[in-house]
Amino acid sequence: MTAASTPELEADRQALIGLIQDEAVFHGDFTLSSGKKATYYVDMRKLTLDHRAAPAIGRIMLDLVRGVDGVVAVGGLTLGADPIANAVMHESVHAGAPLDAFVVRKEPKDHGRGRQIEGADVAGKRVVVVEDTSTTGQSALKAVEALRREGAEPVAVAVIVDRKTGAQAAVEAEGLQWLAAIDLDDLGLQPQ
Repeated sequence: MTAASTPELEADRQALIGLIQDEAVFHGDFTLSSGKKATYYVDMRKLTLDHRAAPAIGRIMLDLVRGVDGVVAVGGLTLGADPIANAVMHESVHAGAPLDAFVVRKEPKDHGRGRQIEGADVAGKRVVVVEDTSTTGQSALKAVEALRREGAEPVAVAVIVDRKTGAQAAVEAEGLQWLAAIDLDDLGLQPQ
């Protein structure tokens, strides 16, 4: 269980936990993107794209990445990371410490400039990969690999919900810091 750095951010976090429990946790038989089977699914896209949750997500995730020295941009593998990166970017402007956002395509474009990373120029810069939730860490690490090929210095992976299923160990094995806003204990769920 974690806590935000201020009472106001902790209130945002608790409100987000309530929204997740009420509207984003689905019970049944699911196959996760990792291929693992689960009896519940945390559908964070339902909330990262929701006007009630997105501003709080931006503030909470900004709070997580503020402690990472020298970071100038956040982003990750499209589609899950996109609304999170944009929420953080907007909240960072309000906080007076602007961060840019980037999108990592699953594959480089086969036309135009042939880019795999869109948005902020990341070459030579410290960046944080963001995700809604992670089971094995492989989506985040795919983004990290693309960023490193572009000359960026990914330094951390920040997730809204830590499923406590090995992603942290995989990310830390790559020399990256693991940051999570909410974990399964907060949601009253067990790791699967």
